[in-house]
Amino acid sequence: MDSFITIRFKRKTAKRFQEFSKMHFKTHTEAMENILDFFLYNEISPKEKLGPTGRTIEAKLLKRINAVIAIMRDVEKTQTKPTVAMLQSLFVMEEPNKKPLIVEKKYAEEKKEVRFREIESMRFTNEERAKR
Repeated sequence: MDSFITIRFKRKTAKRFQEFSKMHFKTHTEAMENILDFFLYNEISPKEKLGPTGRTIEAKLLKRINAVIAIMRDVEKTQTKPTVAMLQSLFVMEEPNKKPLIVEKKYAEEKKEVRFREIESMRFTNEERAKR
């Protein structure tokens, strides 16, 4: 069996370490070994800050993602949909509506309605019809 040694800590710090150790490890020795290994393996000092926490990074990422989504929706509304509509209208084959020309009254020809017409059969003889 390994021998133990006593280390003096302030009561408040010892209580914090005991609570931490109970939550994550089986024994206090295992907890202290893992803590020391973590700092040695990652070559960091316990005094330096590692930067923003995971929650703050996540919140910033969500804000940026929402901003990107808003930009994409705006591009879709203002650029993509109108462009697609214009391209589709180019491929649709429709006959243009023929609008009558607007002509001044003095140049417009009045169509005179013919009330009586001569019958062609009476106008030409059989020989003349054959020539036609």
